[in-house]
Amino acid sequence: MVDSWERARLVLEGSRVPPGSLADVRPLGGGTYNTVEELRLTDGRRYVLKVAPTVPGLRHESRLLISEAEFCRVAAEAGVTAPGVVALGGDGGVAHLLMTLCPGEPWDGSVTEAERPALRRELGRQVARLHRLRGPGFGYPSGALGPLAQDWRTAFTAMFEAILDDARRYAARLPRPADAVARTARAAYGALEEVTVPRPVHFDLWQGNILLDRSARDVRIGGLIDGERMFWGDPLADFVSLALLGDIRRDEAFLAGYREAGAAAGFDGPARLRLALYRAYLYLIMLTETVPRAVGEERERRVREAVAPELVAALNEIEEAAPSS
Repeated sequence: MVDSWERARLVLEGSRVPPGSLADVRPLGGGTYNTVEELRLTDGRRYVLKVAPTVPGLRHESRLLISEAEFCRVAAEAGVTAPGVVALGGDGGVAHLLMTLCPGEPWDGSVTEAERPALRRELGRQVARLHRLRGPGFGYPSGALGPLAQDWRTAFTAMFEAILDDARRYAARLPRPADAVARTARAAYGALEEVTVPRPVHFDLWQGNILLDRSARDVRIGGLIDGERMFWGDPLADFVSLALLGDIRRDEAFLAGYREAGAAAGFDGPARLRLALYRAYLYLIMLTETVPRAVGEERERRVREAVAPELVAALNEIEEAAPSS
């Protein structure tokens, strides 16, 4: 078995960085799928190394690091603070992604009520810049669920059906049977046809993936990280994790910044249906992933108690608002 130091040296060597310059390897918390480590070099450079697991996961989790590298690329193009890609590879049979380290620590309870509005406004501007870019097609850039589709309905229905297949395969404890969830979702699929331009969607922008940098006088956003769930699709989908287990329409500061940067954020009937679909999709992932990750009975219970009611609420919203079939 290759230990962390040996693996880090192999990755650095493959990235044309002198492996002898490695000064320290430190595990980073917060990751729930990949192994994440900080590499410190003797010249002061600091990198983040992500290594993909070899255990089974969800269908869309295949080749996640390809999607993360794509997120970093498009973020740089959009002028959004995010890690830069140093190397993406599979040297020694280990899939890995080496990135620059963004400054700061994950957004947590230390943010004051006075600081929050400006930070959410700046976050809105950054997400809007990301959403201005146009992609080559719809779906996961990793190809985990097949090639990019030419329309969003085809791509998203494949994504939704894949997570339901995972739920069935792993016997995930859902608040409704998978077939019933599928029937409800199908009633809203028509609203997906309003999305005609593929935009980059991070889809995991909860506070733990937003770094805050306090090195200057005023706190600022140091980086948007963990873009491994990125897909090309409807920018409205990013609003789910940005208001995880909540309602983005209540986040006035974020929406103000988003609109200031020139992005549209409307919530008409079709948009609300799509938002309910995306909520259902994320909550299905959160409930199902606890099984292959073997999180333990207590953690699984906490996730189910927090997430299952939100999945039911999203499905109820679809049933109440979708055109009758």
